[in-house]
Amino acid sequence: MNYEYFIAKRIIGSKAYKSSISAPIIKIGISAITIGLIVMMIAIATGIGLQQKIRDKVVAFNGHITITNYDSNNSQESVFPISKNQDFYPEFKSVEGVNHVQVVATKFGVIRTETDFEGAIYKGVDNDYNWQYFNEFLIEGRLPSFKDKWNEEVLISEYLANRLGFKLVDEFQMVFAKDDPEKLPNYLKCKIVGIYNSGFQDLDKQFLIGNIKHIQRINKWDEDQVGNFEVFLNDYSQIQQKGIEIYQNTPSTFNTQTVIEKYDSIFEWIKIFDKNIYGIIGIMILIAGINMITALLVLILERTQMIGILKALGSNNWSIRKLFLYNASYLILLGLFWGNLLGLALLFAQKYLKLFPLDPSVYYVAEAPVYISFGYILVLNIGTLILCFLMLLVPSYIITKISPIKAIRFN
Repeated sequence: MNYEYFIAKRIIGSKAYKSSISAPIIKIGISAITIGLIVMMIAIATGIGLQQKIRDKVVAFNGHITITNYDSNNSQESVFPISKNQDFYPEFKSVEGVNHVQVVATKFGVIRTETDFEGAIYKGVDNDYNWQYFNEFLIEGRLPSFKDKWNEEVLISEYLANRLGFKLVDEFQMVFAKDDPEKLPNYLKCKIVGIYNSGFQDLDKQFLIGNIKHIQRINKWDEDQVGNFEVFLNDYSQIQQKGIEIYQNTPSTFNTQTVIEKYDSIFEWIKIFDKNIYGIIGIMILIAGINMITALLVLILERTQMIGILKALGSNNWSIRKLFLYNASYLILLGLFWGNLLGLALLFAQKYLKLFPLDPSVYYVAEAPVYISFGYILVLNIGTLILCFLMLLVPSYIITKISPIKAIRFN
């Protein structure tokens, strides 16, 4: 680097913030980068976090993939039983990536009290049931234990408990109608041992979980007959591929359905979050870039005489452009530093302190969930730096149009 170039760099670096004209413009540019990065980080973290949280809630009630008999039944109630003596149960060895397979059966009934009643789906499960998700949803009591064949314990949602005035250890009757309306219905005594709240009210108001043996008895099924199989995968991103593989590795009389197909409206809704994230990122980078372009133009105009002197001393256009681009890049990095610092502070505060609540009836979650990954944060920083730098190449071209003689006379 030649001597005059070194002197010019020192001048820009030391006086950039002292000029009464450029100082506020530079501060605005740095602030735009900082605010833009914070908004982008929040958009990605909350968007992905909300998608994962809603997805996990739906999976908790259905598994990633369900295996059922082919029938014309479109309700949530198990009508035609399946023998659980299958090659893929209890371990689905023919398909890689399957984490767990469990048997369940569902039946619609009416919860009856002395003063009220409420329709609900009794979901019968066995000892192989994966309680991972409901362990997180549990707000009171404990999870049911079904080692006893005729266990009456049930896990009920907070929504149903509040509507019917139930508390922990309360007992109630659930009534199941028979196909023949002239016959007396079946009655099932239930004892509440746990209350859960998934935050997904559409599902909470439908399901209570109990022993599958009761559904087998009411439907007059054999002990090896169940309603359907729920399959859990190791990697959600492979759900479509694994759905096809599982279908191909089950008997022809069975049908498979992914949770995405079963609740397509919900998953189509959360896909919109991706478009929102991309839109926000694009807008924020554009705003930050425009502010940095403005700051660079002001720096160039303020130092027109210096540019003229450097050209008169023999410096070429590209070396002078690099001088301004390096300093502009420093300002971008400064904005990224503060953006990361403040953005991560906000995300971690929300993750652990739950500062911003949401309406569960609208968003299916009680607070804004955040997904923090240093992978997307790194990509976001590098992408912002590169795109803003590329945007600055255009205004820096104005330096090539500056005449040394006119620039030295410029005041």
